[in-house]
Amino acid sequence: MKNLKTIFTLFFITALFINCAEDDNDLSFVDEVVAPSEVSANFKIAQDNSGVVTITPNAQGATHYNIMLGDGTAEPVSVIQGEAVTHTYIEGSYNITIEAIGITGLKTEVTQELMVSFRAPENLEVTAEIDPTNPFKLDVSATADFAASFEVYFDTSNTAEEPTPMAIGETVSYEYPFVGDYTMRVVALSGGVETTELEVVITISSPVVLPITFEVFDATKFIGFGGASAEVVDNPDTNGNPSAKVGKIEKGAGEVWAGDVIIMSSPIDFSKKKLIKLDVWSPRPGGTLLFKLENLDDANINIEKTVTLTGNSAWEEVVIDFSDIDLSQTYQKLVWFFDFGTVGSGGSDWTFYVDNIRNESAAPFNDGLLSNGDFEDGSDFWIVGTDDNAPVTVVTDGDNTYYSVDVASAGNPWEVNMSQKVEILQDETYTLIFDAWSDTSRSMVTGIGLSAPPWSASVQTVNITPTRTTYSLTLTASGWGAPDARVLFDMGADAGQVNIDNVSLFLGDGPFDSGLLVNGDFEAGPEPWIKGTNDTDFVSVVTDGGNTYYSVDVATAGNAWEVNMSQKVEITQGTTYTFSFDAWSDTNRSIVSGIGLSAAPWSSSVETVDITPTRTTYTFTLTATDWGAADARVIFDMGADAGQVNIDNVSLFAN
Repeated sequence: MKNLKTIFTLFFITALFINCAEDDNDLSFVDEVVAPSEVSANFKIAQDNSGVVTITPNAQGATHYNIMLGDGTAEPVSVIQGEAVTHTYIEGSYNITIEAIGITGLKTEVTQELMVSFRAPENLEVTAEIDPTNPFKLDVSATADFAASFEVYFDTSNTAEEPTPMAIGETVSYEYPFVGDYTMRVVALSGGVETTELEVVITISSPVVLPITFEVFDATKFIGFGGASAEVVDNPDTNGNPSAKVGKIEKGAGEVWAGDVIIMSSPIDFSKKKLIKLDVWSPRPGGTLLFKLENLDDANINIEKTVTLTGNSAWEEVVIDFSDIDLSQTYQKLVWFFDFGTVGSGGSDWTFYVDNIRNESAAPFNDGLLSNGDFEDGSDFWIVGTDDNAPVTVVTDGDNTYYSVDVASAGNPWEVNMSQKVEILQDETYTLIFDAWSDTSRSMVTGIGLSAPPWSASVQTVNITPTRTTYSLTLTASGWGAPDARVLFDMGADAGQVNIDNVSLFLGDGPFDSGLLVNGDFEAGPEPWIKGTNDTDFVSVVTDGGNTYYSVDVATAGNAWEVNMSQKVEITQGTTYTFSFDAWSDTNRSIVSGIGLSAAPWSSSVETVDITPTRTTYTFTLTATDWGAADARVIFDMGADAGQVNIDNVSLFAN
């Protein structure tokens, strides 16, 4: 039989080579074949004191094996992949050598210890650890004196469970379906009738926190009510959402208020992030999503918003603004209703999917040339007078932080001051914008100026009241400028409180208007500009002389789309847009830019633009003729040519 198996294996290899030669005479794949790997053997010892052992070898890339039995038997036993050899041993320890042979004859050899004992295993120790990458996955290993192998039962309450075999030195894993306490049993086997076992209670827990992706998720906290289902399933449509798992909702013929709830493990922190974003797949256009945040114990404490869905059986990003949320309350339930007020009927027309539920911040405050103009980073960058080591005092009211000072008695204006050092260019005009209010009607002096003699400045006197008001001043640095000049607020001339917030300074006539985009001048950093379509992979920006812009250096020419910057934005089918941006390079080269979809079929309206080392403003008229999406995008594809690309002041307007 051994010779017959060897002949069969050789025939299989020869036939494979002949077949390949007949196909295309290309045997280059042979050069890529490697020796077998992950070679091991499973030992199963009959538990009847007979010493009969079944040895089953296994490996990646092996076609057959030679097994040295380790008891003095001269000749190895040969078996093909998937077969086993049975041999009888007396009590003792044996080194079994497994030689795995691949299709080209390459070999890998390992030696594995076999313990044959007829006495019950002793000193059984079990190691059971939750896998660090998955809170539902348990990794188990064990040791015991006189043990030849082990069997693992991961849930003793499941009477139908077949044990998982585990070799000496091996680790086996199991993924539990739900959170809870499970009793796991490990049985140590020898060659005797007697066994030794140990039970361990395993606690599986998976906190439900944002963001929710459903990839690793406690499905017991996802609940349907009123006739709506709640289920975690394989993603049926990976166009626009590559997730493997998503939440499925089918609204059946129940109540008009049929919906779903996810119960979080702790209250959601809305102190900074007040937007809820989620991906939704809806079967038809024009449907609605009512989304509610609810207190854990009192359903009357809630806030809800309704949005209209694009639908069309495609994934879309839904953004819900909860900036008016009452932060004195806590919210621990996410509740939603599709087409609230209408009874569903189940089936494909009433099946919805949700995914990637997260909370995010709104677009960051644009303070232009300044830093921390909204004081949300405390007193950073703001100083008293010109002393870099004298920070101002700020206060926090609710979730808003701002500068506040109470002037006890009137004196010189500059005796009570707040400043931030910033580069001011000689003879340039600036726009200074800020919010201010007081507990009385009083004045203050504000503007831009030097932070050292001769103290040149361009300032104005502003009258403030108890009503919070936004002030905008146009100021010119006539005949002066310095890299360490400053924005200044002199408040000592009148008594009374002064509160200041949201201070911004812009070169020219005010903040840049990005139109339908956010942060088109990059002064708020990279967000929400991304690489490709990955919402979490932000681009890199640079700051030069107080101006921040996008910059990339393409080392080698390739496909245009391989170097990309995008911002997702809703594009309406049939609408014409005006698209404008500044661009320059360190050489003469081209880029592709325009608007398009962020998922298949990747429809777009783009232009090829030739840019040079001279900073130039480019403006195009683009029409989304037969396409559109809520998560479409502005596109810059820059990989076709080598050389630097710099982009700034990007705007998009619907005509």
